[in-house]
Amino acid sequence: MTTPLKLTRSKWLKLETYKKIREERIPDIIKPYAARTYPNILETIGDTPLVRLNRIFEGIPGNFYIKLESGNPGSTKDRIAHYMIEQAEKRGDLKPGGTIVEATSGNTGFGLAMVAAVKGYRCVFTTKDKISPEKLAALRALGAEVEVCPSGVPAEDPRSYYSRAKQLAKEIPGAFYVNQNFNRDNADAHYHSTGPEIWRQTHGNVTWFVAASGTGGTISGVARYLKEENPRIKVLGVDAVGSVLKKYHETGIFDPSEVKSYLLEGVGKNIITGNTDFELIDHFVQVNDKESAWAVREVAHKEGILVGFSSGAALSAVKHAAHMFHEKDVVVILAPDHGNLYFSKIFNDEWMKTHGLM
Repeated sequence: MTTPLKLTRSKWLKLETYKKIREERIPDIIKPYAARTYPNILETIGDTPLVRLNRIFEGIPGNFYIKLESGNPGSTKDRIAHYMIEQAEKRGDLKPGGTIVEATSGNTGFGLAMVAAVKGYRCVFTTKDKISPEKLAALRALGAEVEVCPSGVPAEDPRSYYSRAKQLAKEIPGAFYVNQNFNRDNADAHYHSTGPEIWRQTHGNVTWFVAASGTGGTISGVARYLKEENPRIKVLGVDAVGSVLKKYHETGIFDPSEVKSYLLEGVGKNIITGNTDFELIDHFVQVNDKESAWAVREVAHKEGILVGFSSGAALSAVKHAAHMFHEKDVVVILAPDHGNLYFSKIFNDEWMKTHGLM
């Protein structure tokens, strides 16, 4: 039988003294934790981890790190969504009660929908029919109105997600068309955030930056900052087979005949965007759907890291460019989003088989 705990007067006094000391110390105790609270979700954007890759590039000279933008609430596009909307507000392009309109492959839309939820805007998006079900569900979960458009049509076709977004922006009163492909705030967001982070995290030792090129904002903004700090830093752009970027970079020729359908999301373009500073990109590598998908699976198996389709493209590009690296190189690869957006695709054997990737 358990003996009841008896509280003597001396123990009671000690307990009361301890409680008094504890209460007096509470302000000091909670101070270190104050930095871990945020006024809203938008304040958690940025300061994402840089992680060393130890096994996936065995045999390739250099030191490889992956910038995990999944450390943002959604993806790397959260950075531009927040920045572009703030700049639009400052210019008066977007007013209270307005509507945010954009053509998105998913991640920018998620960031914009998150900003809209916090700030009280309506958001209307157009997207391609190759968007993953997870991305589409995430957009709608945040309250976005989404119109799915065919992916196999030219940009100028009225059915394309570009043309449809422009039309919606004209039809909706108080609409602000974000236009991430040509909105220079896109690249500026990365110039002011992602670039400085990479420089600090590598203590200025970064020698290569590798990123998929879509709108061009991420790669161009980061490249501008890093090359201002050290002009010898090299930038490797990642393009998709079926996109026009690599040929345009090398020849200055936009060739519509180069445009072919592909599965990769957030990589490549069938237009030349206003955010891509081609002179800041030293090399372009084109990768295909299959090798990109398998790179996603490989980094999960060998490094324990879940990343998305465009991250797989960047990892594949590094292997293509292996001959360019040296032992002392510090190579930073940007991983735009998390693998949890692709469980119905890349990590699904049936989907892989259906699309001839497995």
